[in-house]
Parts: sequence; structure tokens; C-alpha cells
Amino acid sequence: MIQVVNLEKSFSTQTLFKDVTFTIGRGERIGLVGRNGTGKTTLFKILLGEEHEDKGQIVIPKNYKIGTLKQHLQFSYDTILKECASVLPPESSFDEYKVEKMLMGLGFTLSDFSRPPSDFSGGYQIRLNLAKVLLTEPDCLLLDEPTNYLDIVSMRWLAKFLKEFKGEVVLITHDRGFMDEVSTHIMGIWRQNLIKVRGNSEKYFEQLIAEEEMYEKTRVNIDRKRKELEGFVARFKAKASKATQAQSRMKMLEKMSGLEELAAIASLDFSFHYKECPGKVLLELKDLSFGYSAEKLVSDLNLTVQKGDKIAVIGKNGKGKSTLLNLIGRELTPQTGSVHYNTNTLTGHFGQTNISRLNMQKTIEEEITEADSKMSVQKARNIAGTMMFSGDLSQKKISVLSGGERARVLLGKILARATNLLLLDEPTNHLDQDSVDALIDELVEYEGAAIVVTHSEDFLRRFANKLIVFQHGKVEFLPYTYEEFLQKIGWEEEDQDKKSQGKSDKISRADAKRMRSEIIMERSRALSPLKKSMEKLEEQIVKDEVSATKIEEKLVNEASSLDGKEIAELSQKLGVLKKTIDESFEKLTEITMDHDEKFSSYENKLKELLDI
Repeated sequence: MIQVVNLEKSFSTQTLFKDVTFTIGRGERIGLVGRNGTGKTTLFKILLGEEHEDKGQIVIPKNYKIGTLKQHLQFSYDTILKECASVLPPESSFDEYKVEKMLMGLGFTLSDFSRPPSDFSGGYQIRLNLAKVLLTEPDCLLLDEPTNYLDIVSMRWLAKFLKEFKGEVVLITHDRGFMDEVSTHIMGIWRQNLIKVRGNSEKYFEQLIAEEEMYEKTRVNIDRKRKELEGFVARFKAKASKATQAQSRMKMLEKMSGLEELAAIASLDFSFHYKECPGKVLLELKDLSFGYSAEKLVSDLNLTVQKGDKIAVIGKNGKGKSTLLNLIGRELTPQTGSVHYNTNTLTGHFGQTNISRLNMQKTIEEEITEADSKMSVQKARNIAGTMMFSGDLSQKKISVLSGGERARVLLGKILARATNLLLLDEPTNHLDQDSVDALIDELVEYEGAAIVVTHSEDFLRRFANKLIVFQHGKVEFLPYTYEEFLQKIGWEEEDQDKKSQGKSDKISRADAKRMRSEIIMERSRALSPLKKSMEKLEEQIVKDEVSATKIEEKLVNEASSLDGKEIAELSQKLGVLKKTIDESFEKLTEITMDHDEKFSSYENKLKELLDI
């Protein structure tokens, strides 16, 4: 449990939050929400001791361990197995099966275990970081956008893991579906304050709207009352008969504090510029193939894209999703096959290569204007404003922008251009939840076709009516929604996990004896202190009950010979003993339940080994 009381933090003239008080309760999994720049990551840094609060108090129990996911990691060992095993505590240094299970859950294979961390892509190095955090068995996990580098299969595994995690979790993510699946509570930074709600994001936003409406009603009522009082004073302050009442109302006015009108919160306003395309077909792929080596990423793909198609490209990282989008967008030339566009097809392409092509020396306004030579300066500024670069912000150079801000500039260029086919490669990565929702809503309403690479299951469920799936070593087009795909086909890794459980066990058969011995030793270390505490409490309860019985007997048998003072002292002593006995019984019950739960867990582990 973590308690935060009256927390305040400011940078220069900007106050992120003030008088913030909340508790992270036992077993709670909290989704932390708020617009970009409201202080979510700063709050994490304060909890970790990496940033100092201006005011307030943070109470963290002794020996309470907080684990966090770092975006950058230095590796010290020559294999990923050794790298991850290095974080195990000394008493568990030989429990490599824990490391193996964790790595396989995050998408690594047995053959990967002997490879150096440097062999893996940035996304997989982030997974190694996550594995190291989880293996330290923290009491609380602070996860800042943990899904950014994970594919769908790994995200599904992580969601399952976090739901089963016994400690506390505080999670920042732009993926509302992932957050709602994992979280028991939603906590949001809003207008420098904090609101915490039990339930999902929908309940949180319902309460937020209700509080905003209540504030506004109160403000209007106060303003109306103030005007009434001012009117009365103005009319009657000069009249002797009403002077006393006027003075009374003037005092009321002086004491009455008004409420400021709530400022509008800036948000992205997506509105793609659609242009009608004669004919139904916008694009055709025929026998499309491409690869960077002898192994093809895309092979013999056929696809027809029509007006209104909302196609999601899904699959594990590194399988060719972005490559396919670049082939469709003519950023790459296919090795075989063809990409044929309707002559009236107008595309808007959002991808990493496009972001990198922004001119670092140009301003935001100049980059957006470049998208359409006929565009007026005012229209370019309006589009910059919808991308949250209003006023003088539109004059900032691309070179000083963050990665997320550059992504918004590219989206602004697409909004400025007439299109009827959108090609978007993970467009939500740098957007907050409100902006993601706005983008999805606009894509659903967009009259043209859209092909989107995404790892967000919430995005998939709301957007896609067709799929391009990279799986089973190939890519295929499926006329399914995502739910239909899960029901009819599903992810191969999840099927393999179920089917190959026996196979994985067989691989570990040679180590079964060693693992059994390790589990028994671990069980002994875990249960021994609990047994000692139980025995000590039982002995103390027996001792206190004997003392209590003696006092009761003395009060009954010698009541007539004892004076009032002595009776009072004995009665007080008896009351203290009975309270102590009750408290000891409560502690004994808690420890016994903990002992039985852990004992059952170890018994299940031993039983699983017997089944190998």
C-alpha cells in the first residue's frame, strides 16, 4: 500500500497537480490517465524517488519494493538467460526455470536463450527489461506505456500476467482496451487535481463529466445569486429604510467567493479531407511478393481494396507488416507481382519513413502548407490548431519537436491533403487516450478506405471489418472482423502454448528432479517463518487464556473480600487480556490463511512436476 497526501508539483510557471491525495490499496491495479503533459510520468518519477515533490507526503511501507519498466537498458551478460537470471535474489539464483517461463511468456524461444541481448531488436530488448522487472518480484509495478513495443500476442500474455499479479500495479497506456482489461480502478489527473474511480474508464469519464456539470451548475448559481445581491444593493443602498438590508447584502457579497469558468481543454480534432473516387475499386494487389533475403516477408498476396473497406494489418513484430504498407504506398518496389491503383485514388500515408522525411528546418505551418500548394496560410494554421499547435506554436521548427509532436505534424499533413485511401502504420503510438478515441471515431466515419497497422485490440474491435494477417509463416487476407478471427482461427502462439505444454514439460524432464528439490527448498524457506509465527501465537494465546481464566476465577470467588479499587484493576487487566487474545486470534487466522494458500501453491507446483 502506498499513501500520497497533499502532493504538489510545478515546473517553472506550470503547475502539474496540487493538493493531490490518494491511496494505492492492496491488490489494486490502477490505470493512470490524463492528457499528454498533465504529469503522469512525473508522478511515477516522484513515487520512484527520481523526482522531488514541491509539497506533500508519500508514505511507502518498509521493505516495500517498487519495480518499473525502463525504456533504455544496459546489458552486462552474453546471453539473455544469464542477463535475466542476474536479477534473481541470491536464494533463488538457481531457479532458471522461472526465467525460462518468463521469457517464453514474452515471446522468446528456447533457441533464443543462448543468444546475446544485442542480437534482438529494440522491441525485444524492452521485453527483456520487462522480464527483469517481473523476476525481481516487486510488491508494486509502475508501467509507463509497456505496450508500445509489444505485438498483440505479447500484449495478450502481459494482460493475463498483470491480472494474476498478486501485488499492486499502476499503468500508463494509450490503449484503453488493454487498460480496462487489466485495471480494477482508473485514476486520472484532470485540471491539476486527481480523481480515482473503481471500475473501468467509462465509469471514470462518467464521473468526470458529472463533476464538471455539477461545478458548472454551482458556478452559474453563484453568479446568479451575486447579480441578485448586487442589484439589490444598487437599488436600495441610498434608501434609509433599506440601508441595513443593503449593508447586510454587501457583507454577503464580500464573503461570497465566485468560481472561475472552466477553461476549455485542448484536444485533437480529426477530420480527413475525403475526395470521391469514381469506381468501387481503389487498389489491387496481384501476386505481390517481397523479401530482404531468400525468405519472403510477403508472398503471393492478392487483395482488392474498395471504398469503405477498413482493413487492419496484424501479426507479430518483424513479420513484414510495415513492409507491406510501404509496398502499398510505393515506398518499396515489389520483387514480383504488382500494385495497381485506380487513377483517381489519392493516398495519405502515415509511417516512420514519412515522419523522418519532415524537413527539420521548416516550421509546422510550412510543413502543413507543403501538403497542398493551393492551401491558404489561415487554413494551414487552422489544421495546426487541430493538431494542438495553435497560435505561435505553429511557428516552431520540426527540429525542436518530440517524436510524438512530429507524428502529429505528419497527421496534420494528411488532414490537409484530399484523400480516399489512408495508409497508417501504428498511428496511435504517440497519442493520449482522448486523441486515440477521436482518431478511431474519424476513421470509422471516413468515407474512403483505410489500411492500418495496429497492435491495439481495442482499435481492432472498433475499426476493422477486414484483416491482413501475418501468421503461420505467411500473409493472408481474411474477410473477418477481429472477433471473428479470434473465434474461427486465433493466434498460433496461443494454440501452441496449449498444445505444446506437454512438449515443454518433456524438454524439462531431465531437470524435473532438480526442480522438485528446488521447489521443496523454496517451500521450506517460505513456510518456515509462517509456521514459527503460528506456533508463537498459539503459545501466547494459551498463556493469555490461562491468565484470563485465573482473573475471572478470582473475581468470582473473592468478590466479597476485594475492595473496589482492586476489582477495577482486575477487570481492566481482564479486558486488556481478552482484547489481546482476540487480536492474536485475528493474526493467527491471517497467517494461517497465508500459510495454507502458499502451501497449496507449492503442492500444485510439485503435482505438475509429477505429471511430466
